[in-house]
Amino acid sequence: MPPGLPYAGKYAFAVMVKAPRSGEVKTRLVPPLYAEEASFLSACFVKDIIANLLAASESVPVDCYAAYSPPGSEALFRDFLPQQIRMLPPRSIGLANSLPDAIEDLIAGGYEGACLVNADSPTLPTSLLIEAITSLRAPGDRVVLGPAIDGGYYLIGLKHPHRQLFHEIAWSTERVYRQTAERAASIELELVTLPAWYDVDDAASLNWLCRELLDGRRPPQCIRDGYAASQTRDYLRGLLAAGGERLGMNHTLEPVSR
Repeated sequence: MPPGLPYAGKYAFAVMVKAPRSGEVKTRLVPPLYAEEASFLSACFVKDIIANLLAASESVPVDCYAAYSPPGSEALFRDFLPQQIRMLPPRSIGLANSLPDAIEDLIAGGYEGACLVNADSPTLPTSLLIEAITSLRAPGDRVVLGPAIDGGYYLIGLKHPHRQLFHEIAWSTERVYRQTAERAASIELELVTLPAWYDVDDAASLNWLCRELLDGRRPPQCIRDGYAASQTRDYLRGLLAAGGERLGMNHTLEPVSR
């Protein structure tokens, strides 16, 4: 739980992170990647997302957290996360409980509200993070949702826990965003919907990521320019140099200025 200090007027970002251990993360990217490559790519995602949250914190009054799992993995994250990132330990296993737990813990710690961000969207535009906090800060209660192209959501922001939003949701399906929006309507909670972005969790979305970061092509249904994600970009460039045909990209890539 965050330290028991007053955070009047402040909000929190927390990225939901899983320890990047080989064979335990990004398993749907194996193949085309090998297990070790997928776990290293996952760590790159986390580094870039944290850097993105810190960039957003220069424009809105937020503290940044890593809501990590499984229990006992804090030291692994401390090895590569900036010192200003605070650690939020898990109380439960599974999204149905870990998401509302994180919201509860942050708000109980004194924050005016919190936004939880997934660890699968390293190029999420910084402007969307700022927009989420700006929407949450407006007077009145609401839920802020960032829909993912696959039907889930990349961000959820709340001022109050509203655990009902997380109950009886078909997690890891294309129905997650729709069911959450319906649940908000059923409890008469205002819904603010951000522009869509994409998760990287299979071979097709990995190919979108490569084309975005290395070819400068905007992903399908995404209307803004993405975050530069330099850690992810550099690692992907190395993978492609070693054999891009595995990633569905076998042409010569020109450097992209971001």
